[in-house]
Amino acid sequence: MHKRKKVFITGISGMIGFHTAKALCKLDWDVTGLDNFNNFYDVQLKRDRAKILKEEFGISVIDKDILDIDLNEISQLKECDVLLHLAAYVAPRHSLDFPENYIETNISGTSNLLKTIEKYNIPTVYASTSCVMHGQKLPWKESDLPSHQNNPYGWSKRVNECQFMHSKIERSIGLRFFTAYGPYGRPDMAIFKFTKNILSGEPVDLYNKGEMFRDFTFVEDIVQGVEIILKKIVIDDARYHEIYNIGYGEKINLMDLLKEIEKNLGINAKTRMLPKHPADVPATWSDTQKIRKLGYYPKTNIKHGIREFIKWYKHYYKIN
Repeated sequence: MHKRKKVFITGISGMIGFHTAKALCKLDWDVTGLDNFNNFYDVQLKRDRAKILKEEFGISVIDKDILDIDLNEISQLKECDVLLHLAAYVAPRHSLDFPENYIETNISGTSNLLKTIEKYNIPTVYASTSCVMHGQKLPWKESDLPSHQNNPYGWSKRVNECQFMHSKIERSIGLRFFTAYGPYGRPDMAIFKFTKNILSGEPVDLYNKGEMFRDFTFVEDIVQGVEIILKKIVIDDARYHEIYNIGYGEKINLMDLLKEIEKNLGINAKTRMLPKHPADVPATWSDTQKIRKLGYYPKTNIKHGIREFIKWYKHYYKIN
């Protein structure tokens, strides 16, 4: 009889956790997870994701924080075949003003989680970020040594890589995500904010006067990469710690992104040119050769991705 693989997802009501949970459920995985539903951005959006997971997929979301609980008491975690650790404070700019949140959740929370996964030797896939590669030559490769991260979010995720690299669990894989976006995306991200401001007639803030490049990666492509890595780690029996980039593999000018959003909305944006933000990097661009060897192939270019995001945005916020 086929045994369903069990995955436990921290941060399951975040954008990547939500979409990954749905995809794994469709693949007949047994999916559970937790989320603390913090108010970093609109809590209702997180609750709506959790509601969809429960009502449409039968996935229960445990309302707990990785920092404040005894994770040994959660049977679904102890018995899972693999842990997908996505719970974290995100956003480089926000981290400059509130570094304590990133230390407490990303570092101390992960340390608390490690006590359980080390005890039960749970193979773990966890979220890192492209931010850890600030200062490297483009395109960014996993094999290059990280430089000095320029914000607490970046260095907290680099600490996560070190935590897992030196942990007692036999297998762990860190995923350096590159600017994920898509339906049910995060309101603090540029695509979401640009869309909202254009529709409300508010100016769009363009840092570094719009002279920035990002490797925008549609959430379905992110999930494809996560699935590949989860399948790999549950069937392997070797001992290792690995890092993989998950990006689209193309750098997009911020001004071109704005034009694409304007075109889909049929509205010209008001803009406000601002100086470079100290937490920003001029450009991100992923080298995905390593994960492509495992079968990863991103399919969604920025034109299609923006179209899908705006279609969702108008439906979710009931905009004609």
